[in-house]
Amino acid sequence: MQSNKISLKQFIQYFKTAVTGKEQDFTSGSIRKAVFMLAIPMILEMLMESIFALVDILYVSKVSVNAVATIGLTESVVTLVYAVAIGLSMAATAVVARRVGEQDLKGASNAAVQVIFLGIFVAAVISVIGIIYPKEILGLMGGEPDLIEEGYGYTQVLLGGNLTIMLLFLINAIFRGAGDASVAMWTLVLSNGLNIILDPMFIFGFGPIPAFGVQGAAIATTIGRGTAVLFQLGILFWGYSKIKIAVKDLVFQAGVMLNLIKVSLGGIGQFLIGTSSWVFLMRIMSEFGSEVLAGYTIAIRVMMFTLMPAWGMSNAAATLVGQNLGAQKPERAEESVWKTGKYSSVFMGLVSIVYLLFAPQIIVLFNATPDVVKYGSLCLRVIAAGYIFYGYGMVVINAFNGAGDTKTPTYINFVCFWLLQLPFAYVMAITLDFGPLGVFWAITLAEIIIALVAIVWFKKGNWKQVEV
Repeated sequence: MQSNKISLKQFIQYFKTAVTGKEQDFTSGSIRKAVFMLAIPMILEMLMESIFALVDILYVSKVSVNAVATIGLTESVVTLVYAVAIGLSMAATAVVARRVGEQDLKGASNAAVQVIFLGIFVAAVISVIGIIYPKEILGLMGGEPDLIEEGYGYTQVLLGGNLTIMLLFLINAIFRGAGDASVAMWTLVLSNGLNIILDPMFIFGFGPIPAFGVQGAAIATTIGRGTAVLFQLGILFWGYSKIKIAVKDLVFQAGVMLNLIKVSLGGIGQFLIGTSSWVFLMRIMSEFGSEVLAGYTIAIRVMMFTLMPAWGMSNAAATLVGQNLGAQKPERAEESVWKTGKYSSVFMGLVSIVYLLFAPQIIVLFNATPDVVKYGSLCLRVIAAGYIFYGYGMVVINAFNGAGDTKTPTYINFVCFWLLQLPFAYVMAITLDFGPLGVFWAITLAEIIIALVAIVWFKKGNWKQVEV
């Protein structure tokens, strides 16, 4: 009994340390403690993100079914264009973690500056396209004319102001690579806390603020995340994080830039493949009308609520792999991945039980339209069937990325998404007339296969030899 009390005390103490960011060295000591110290703030960070996503869709669903469908179509495009940012963030985490493991904090700071420069350039290109062609983007995604007319303002504001989302994402990747997971967490607390407050004000109107409808959700997001980016920059320039930047560091460094681009190319390809497959799946779903599309969008948002903690654990694994490889401890890096994968799969298994039992009750909280509930709950149940594999697979895939081996997950994604998932989804949904169910099963089967292939490949150990 005494040992249980000590364990509880230790848990509380570890939790406090994790969220305040006092623990910095993850290359020695207990691996379980290291996983805990990194994963807890990362899980809380991702939970904040997913809570906002749920609150956002809850508010928007009060506007119209078209408004919900607009968010689904826009976000599928946003994830596609952000593949570049995601690739860069993977490179940032890998390079910063490796430099920190090598005790080269100056090199880590140099990498951070070049990542921010690249992010600003990419965001500027996306902004121009989003501001000029919002209606065309929704039209290409299969949006009906009334949906486009009602929702193009959301697409225009979200893409036009994407610099805030881009920098928020990239700078947090820098913090994670340095092991400063608590800083990234508090940034998301600020960002999403503001979003939750501002969302209803701009969607429904408040005092002098007019009701913008679904466009208001994008305005609130841009303001909330823009404020958080200023907070991030303040930390980078004036303290608390391991990574510190001075004005004199704001110079272009070709060598560092090229190394980041090289490492990020695999990540860019990896996520272009993954996210483009989601775009095509969304395009197939749009064939079945706005109510089915809305059900699918709500289900995906709900699933993000539980996927985000698993992503938090996988991000912890990436940081541990990068830092321990930098410290010349590859066996410790590998053990960290297996332990984190086990924790993630257990968590996802528990979540899948909840979805299988209570899917309709969950969907109806957001929209009570019969077809929305029917297809949203069907989506939850079918995809939840593969959740245990999904949880393990995410950790192993991100471990490759943390080592700087972004090419292996790219090859895995190419085969499993483009050669298996998309043809299977189209044939099942359209050719064989299984409808949305065909798409749902395609998602589940692809994620199971990805997990199994990733585990087999990870055991080969080639990732331990990658230089970044």
